[in-house]
Amino acid sequence: MAVAKLKQIPRKGPLGFAAKVGIAIVLGLSFAVVWSTLSPTSTEEEVTTNRNSFEGEILEPESKIPPGSKERNKEKDASLERIKSNTTVAVSKPEEEKLKGNGTEVKVNEEREEEDKKEEEGDGENKEEQAEIKEGDAQILEETKDENENPIEEDVNTNPQGDEDDGGETDNNRKSQNKKNKKIGPLFDPSAQYHWKQCGMKSGHNYIPCWDFESDAHQRHHERSCPHTPVMCLVSLPKGYREPLPWPERESKIWYGNVVHPKLSSFAKSHSWLKISGDHLEFPKEQSEFKGGANQYLDFIEEVVPDLEWGKNIRVVLDIGCIGASFSASLLEKSVLVVTLALANDQTDLAQVALERGMPAILGSLGSRRLPFPSGVFDVIHCGDCNIAWHHDGGKLLLEMNRILRPGGYFISSTTHGDVETEQGMRKLLASISWLILAHKTNDENEMGVRVYQRPASNDIFTLRRSKNPPFCKEDEKPDIAWYTPINTCLHRVPAAIEERGSDWPAEWPNRLFTYPDWLGDLQGRLHADQDHWKAVVEKSYLNGLGIDWSTIRNVMDMKAVYGGFAAALASQKVWVMNVVTVHTPNTLPIIFERGLFGVYHDWCEPFSTYPRSYDLLHADHLFSRLKNRCKHPIVIVVEMDRILRPGGWAIIRDKVEIVNALESILKSLNWEIRMTYGKDKEGIIVAQKTTWRP
Repeated sequence: MAVAKLKQIPRKGPLGFAAKVGIAIVLGLSFAVVWSTLSPTSTEEEVTTNRNSFEGEILEPESKIPPGSKERNKEKDASLERIKSNTTVAVSKPEEEKLKGNGTEVKVNEEREEEDKKEEEGDGENKEEQAEIKEGDAQILEETKDENENPIEEDVNTNPQGDEDDGGETDNNRKSQNKKNKKIGPLFDPSAQYHWKQCGMKSGHNYIPCWDFESDAHQRHHERSCPHTPVMCLVSLPKGYREPLPWPERESKIWYGNVVHPKLSSFAKSHSWLKISGDHLEFPKEQSEFKGGANQYLDFIEEVVPDLEWGKNIRVVLDIGCIGASFSASLLEKSVLVVTLALANDQTDLAQVALERGMPAILGSLGSRRLPFPSGVFDVIHCGDCNIAWHHDGGKLLLEMNRILRPGGYFISSTTHGDVETEQGMRKLLASISWLILAHKTNDENEMGVRVYQRPASNDIFTLRRSKNPPFCKEDEKPDIAWYTPINTCLHRVPAAIEERGSDWPAEWPNRLFTYPDWLGDLQGRLHADQDHWKAVVEKSYLNGLGIDWSTIRNVMDMKAVYGGFAAALASQKVWVMNVVTVHTPNTLPIIFERGLFGVYHDWCEPFSTYPRSYDLLHADHLFSRLKNRCKHPIVIVVEMDRILRPGGWAIIRDKVEIVNALESILKSLNWEIRMTYGKDKEGIIVAQKTTWRP
């Protein structure tokens, strides 16, 4: 109409410049009105809700309003009022794929340009169904602060180099990551059809990608080496698999069939501290891999080093090698967290037994690369019945222990045998790195020689070094970069300034969990906010509102931890949490250790270093959306979750609504039980439980 009127204006000579500009503005506004009227509404949100607010349960990662401001408080109060008035949720389900699960491949469209077209074609195929949420579930975290209020990840970077560490990705992933200007479609192909198959590796139900040779079940890589092609198969279950016994019963008795291993039976017959009794593998409390018992062994260590107080100034311990789990179990009673580094050359897989019992463990190796831990975080490193030649190869392995051991921390080694060459080599190496020899004594009870060393707590002692070998690490050496990073044969200095992490010992446990040291500076407020948030989430939703029987939950993983708030909120529960800090995000893992918790670095574009069925619960908060531009095949993350989660285990996933919707279809194709889906304002949550189904 506007255009028609313009044409009817009689011609009175050439228009001036101002008139031409006016006509252009009118035409532009007319086009905008027509476009907004006729354009279709967005169908991106397949999970919707009638609520006016998401109650802080689903986190939004970015915000322009600072936390604690008046505008934010007013926004929160108004949101809470709206929450109380309406609790009906509408959930849209995609049309279910008719899959038998007995196919031979998973068909995934890798052409992202075509994904956009197919997504548009499939938008109209979805059907919606209404679902009433119970009053308890509808009350999901009314008083919590979402990530809009606390953009904790975006602004905090204790790892200044950021993405400089490429995470050891394959060449293909690196090339994909470098294509920054290429438009990337949805994370999961909406047109993909998933036809799952079981893995055909000889290791069968014990298959560990990146460690097991695919062609030989009895061989492992000396160091982590992932397959060139994505792992898209499902690991089988042991015959007659049963859900683990509830805690604490599982600490002393597990189902033997769950951990059946070719060499485990003969190992049990030759060791008195574990025995096969019917369908169970039992661990008598009066027996231990340490003669006289683990408690006597620990008491002896405290006796020779009185400053070492288990469960007070000693909280986080790394145990090198896995003979049994009595060391971990005994320290657990003293409020000490022990994570076992199971060495890849263990042919009996005793660490899998430890995980089944509910004890923390990961698979690794002592070779040419750094361990996936930050620098200066362990209070104690222990190597029981140790036969590792620490002094070989220039003392490279002991220098790695020096890197991850806290300044002033203790290194404990015990052995039932020794030789003169080893003793001389160790003394020379210890002098070169200025470690103190606190004790070198034989335990009469078990005839085991115990040696306790201490890393220097200051740099003053280094002036007494007679040799400059090993040299000090360069100033630009980044000690926290540990993912596929070679071990440098250099000596790290001790942090000296009060604003540096490691310059002071943490508070005693349990005050350590909520005592934030001065070196955190402005981050202290962020940690308080993060703690308050997850405390509310766990108490008001996770523990009571999701239908999870927490008596069956022991081994928990936070797949994308930030400050350890989720783990801290579960501290009163009988669980332990493996906090995973992804290698492409800010380096907050040292903060997690400082709080008396533990975790590892990892890149979820690759499989995790653990055994199948290791965990009872997986928690993933905005993990998938943060990997959209990183992983070439994001579906492998779901496949890996299926591998490391035991049947009957739970997954709580919080992410963008389109990702949650796609995950629902994928998990259904895996025959997982969807226990809850909930979404609002582009954010969603899905709670699912793995079944015993295998293709």
